[in-house]
Formats: sequence, C-alpha cells, structure tokens
Amino acid sequence: MTNPADIKTGTQPGLRFAALLDRKGGCRDLDWEGVRQWKGEDGFLWLHLERDDPIAAQWLRQESGIDPLVALALLADESRPRVEDVDDNLLVVLRGVNVDEQTGVPELVPIHIWGEANRLISLRDKGHQLSALRNIRLALLTGKGPRSPGGLLAQIAERVVEHLEIVLDSLEEDVGSLEDQAIQCEIDPSMRGKLALTRRRTIQLRRYLGPQRDALYRIQHDDSSWLSKDARLRLREVTDKVVRHIEDLDALRERATVLHEDLSAQISEQIAQNSNRFTALAALLLPPSLVAAILGTNIGGIPGANDPDAFWQLCLVLAAMLPGLWLLLRRFKWL
Repeated sequence: MTNPADIKTGTQPGLRFAALLDRKGGCRDLDWEGVRQWKGEDGFLWLHLERDDPIAAQWLRQESGIDPLVALALLADESRPRVEDVDDNLLVVLRGVNVDEQTGVPELVPIHIWGEANRLISLRDKGHQLSALRNIRLALLTGKGPRSPGGLLAQIAERVVEHLEIVLDSLEEDVGSLEDQAIQCEIDPSMRGKLALTRRRTIQLRRYLGPQRDALYRIQHDDSSWLSKDARLRLREVTDKVVRHIEDLDALRERATVLHEDLSAQISEQIAQNSNRFTALAALLLPPSLVAAILGTNIGGIPGANDPDAFWQLCLVLAAMLPGLWLLLRRFKWL
C-alpha cells in the first residue's frame, strides 16, 4: 500500500494520478507506462487526467480504447451535468462545489467521468482543484477507500456535493443578517450590493443543481451491471441530499426576493418622507415669499416705503405668520 507521504500528483504530464484498486480499500499507483500495460484482468483502474492537457487528450483518443465519439464528449468544453449510457458503460458529467481556501468563495468545478466495469476515467481542467477527488485518493492511500467500481462512482457523486452545505449555511447567514438590518431599519448603501451578490450566487447554484439532480437520478436507475445495490442506495442518498439543497436554495431565493422588495419599499418610503419635508418647507415659505414678491415690485404706492421701521415691522409680521402656517399644515395633516 502506498504511503500518503509519498503521494506525488501531476508529476507526469496530463496524469494527475492512476490508482489500481485492490478491492480491499487500498490501491497501488501507476505511471503512464503502467497505464499503457494495464489489462482488464489486472484489476480495477482509476485514472484522473487533466482534460485540457494535449498528452492526456492524445492518450484518450488513440490509446484508451474508448469510442472516438465518447472521447470527444469527454474532452468537450460542455460542463452541464448529464448522463449517457453506452452499452454497459456510463458517460457522466458532474459539477462539484469547491471552496477556495484563501478567499472562501465557492466555485463550480466540472468533472467528466467515463465508467466501465474494470476502469473509471475522470477528467478535470488543469487550472481547477477539486478537493472531493483528493479526499477519495487519500482514503485509498490509507486503505479506507471504495472497494468496487460502483462504490467509487457513488463516492465521487457524494464528495462533489459535500461542500454545498457549507455554502448554503454561509448564504443563509448572509440573508439572515440582511433581514435583521432591514427589520431594524438600518439600511446602508452596501446592503443592496450584498443582497445582489447573494441572489446571484443562489441563482447560480440553483441552475447547476437542477441538472445535477437529474443526472444523479439517472445514474441511480441505470441498469449497468457493475453498479451494485449498495452503490445505488448510496446514490439515492446523494440524490435526496441534492433535492433538499435545491429546496433550501429555493427558500433562500424567495427570502432574498422578499428582502429586496422590503428594501425597495423602505427606500421609497424614505424618499417620500424627504419629499414631504421639502414640500412642507416650501408651503411654510410660500406666504413670506409672496409678500416679498409683492413688496419688491418696482411701482409706486408700496406701504412703508418712506418709513425707516417698516422693514423690521415686516419681519415681525412674517415671523408671526410662520407658527400659524405650521399649525394650519398640521391640521391638514400635511406635516
């Protein structure tokens, strides 16, 4: 059994690792030469390749023995989750949730899989890391990995969605915090940006989880002979978990929509209150402005034109008018 300390992935171009499973929970590592010499009777082989590496692509097209159309589908850029059965084999495309260890931002990593009775080939892009497959490999290196082809496929399906619960908890916490701020009417300019980001992440996850659920359902009910009963039961549990996650995402999306409406209503109410204040201020200043406009006309006969105390008398009259106008507006419930 290989020691985990001796693990060296990616040392050969295009080959992340090749593990020959002993069907007891352990494995033995192979290089490209060992992969080329492998035969079905040697045991179950799991190859993990870099999809966008030319050496891996050449091996898949010319040396793997896979139908050219299947190889083309495995190397295609299409990453929408789906399942296609080819005789007794399965072509599977899934997308795993991987949380960046530095930023904490979740990313969707596509993984293409070709499953046979004695071999499973998985491919991912060179620039992406997927902790799900790394965890399965570490389990194999410690003798606690899957023991059958169906068990390996079921574990991959289970692992690619294991980070969803962490992501959903983070989204729910963000929405709950925004809801508390909205209830307490503590609206700040950053709330709309945070809410928009949360809604975008929710919609993105929901768009990929729907096809993922359908793909897992198809694998669970496929009639491939190498899918054991235990593997199907495990796949059913994974499918049920994905369905629950979809329901949680739908609930989060509805909460975010309601929260967006509440924020819009509160902002509109604030704008209306400010408009009312300006309208009331304009109403209070309208009579003094009218008096000032009349007295400012450049014609004869203006009262007090020759009286030096007329200006101060006018100021006293206008000051006495303001409380009366304020009480009148209060009576009309404009203030």
